[in-house]
Amino acid sequence: MLIVEGHKHMADVGFSRFSAREVAKRIGYSIGTLYNVMGNYDQLIIAINTRTFVLWTDYMREALAASGEDRVRCLVEGYFGFARANRNAWTAIYDHHLPPDMGLPEEHDLIRGRLTDLVVEEVEKVLPADLRAKAPRLARSLVATVHGHCVFDINGSFALMGEREPVEMALARVRESLAAVQAED
Repeated sequence: MLIVEGHKHMADVGFSRFSAREVAKRIGYSIGTLYNVMGNYDQLIIAINTRTFVLWTDYMREALAASGEDRVRCLVEGYFGFARANRNAWTAIYDHHLPPDMGLPEEHDLIRGRLTDLVVEEVEKVLPADLRAKAPRLARSLVATVHGHCVFDINGSFALMGEREPVEMALARVRESLAAVQAED
């Protein structure tokens, strides 16, 4: 209940206007009770952002299940689609920074990693068998490429540059990268 309501609040107002007090109020807790349950503010945000990853992974799985043969296009379009539909929750993932002495709890890292695992699986499918060992590293690089394009789309930078097709641009970079890896063989 706490995480679901926290996620709703994050989706409504974004990270910069997020209030743990508001979440506590919405569920009928005191702020002290909320922190007794969650540990601290960072643990609350970690849990909310992990929920975003779960929803994002589900979104991508559903998109892939409904996709045609061009699953690479589906991944790129799905990345942008989720970010656009969940702008505040999506950007909160990248706006929250843990203190230097605090790491992401392992259970959250594993849950969040399912999204990357999904991308790795799809990249493996398009690579020849002898290149599949490169899939994990390549997938992370491709995610970074798409992410950069997506951030510029979400924050309006591409619009200011006159770019009207950021999804197609990101897809072209992904296809070029996949072709380059296959040409190395």
